[in-house]
Amino acid sequence: MNDSVNNTEPGGDRLKVISSIKPVTAAFLSLLAVFFLYQFGGGLLTIAIFGLNFENADVNAMRLLTMGGQILLILLPALIFARLVYENVTQALRVKVPRFKEIALFAMGLIIITPLLQELIFIQNYLFLKLAHVNSFFGNLKEILDKVDQMVEKTYGNLLSSNSFFESSFVIFVVAVTPAICEETFFRGFVQKSFEQKFKPFWSAVITALFFGLYHFNPYGLVSLVILGIYFGFAAYTSNSIFVSMFLHFLNNSIALTAYFIFGEEEIINTKVELTDKVAPHAINLFALIVIFSFFIYYIKKYYKKTELAR
Repeated sequence: MNDSVNNTEPGGDRLKVISSIKPVTAAFLSLLAVFFLYQFGGGLLTIAIFGLNFENADVNAMRLLTMGGQILLILLPALIFARLVYENVTQALRVKVPRFKEIALFAMGLIIITPLLQELIFIQNYLFLKLAHVNSFFGNLKEILDKVDQMVEKTYGNLLSSNSFFESSFVIFVVAVTPAICEETFFRGFVQKSFEQKFKPFWSAVITALFFGLYHFNPYGLVSLVILGIYFGFAAYTSNSIFVSMFLHFLNNSIALTAYFIFGEEEIINTKVELTDKVAPHAINLFALIVIFSFFIYYIKKYYKKTELAR
């Protein structure tokens, strides 16, 4: 029986380990297991049920399979690993009810970071397009990434399309509610908390966010997903509540879903840029939003420091 501790700051509580496997090792093992189960096992199961012609598959059955895959292949492994490694599962998964002000504060941060990431994606794709025009390697790479991106768009487009209020509600549950619960329990709950037993909180959030981004198989959205994951990790660690990052995840997906319902596919996954586009206004906007967001993070830290001192 080993006791592994990182620190006693918010979110860095002492965790009693009841397994011979170290928390960091368990975190990497769980990442490998979930990646294999969800991406490959889930993919094979989908092919076994629907065949290779996904476009003609029953969309509601696909939604149910997607939701079931999240619960059985992401949430359940998180709970099993947490139970095998830690004595106190609720502490390991940050199961703590947050104050309403905490949720509202971090939601404000999401409102700031969303346009920031949109500007970042535009600049990233513009620079990549420039490289693709002057270098054959990047040109070939762009062709591959475009095909993957189109596949992602088509897959999500089929899942998100709806013709009634009931169907839209079901889509929200599948795309916003279920991933928020399952992915946050796994990533910001078990995985990040396990990394915190060895690494500093910042690096724990960064490593977790890297895997979070890679798991989504979104080539042009990888950088923004990693940054968003770091923010979710910061929120979970600072508040010491998984429910805060769950709400942020739900809110982020819901905003994207609402945009899709209102504007259509071209608005929710807008990765298209032209060489004739002007990049300077986007760069200025990005810089301004980074400054605003930096002040916001400073305020959050100051707020929690003051809250801790008041206890």
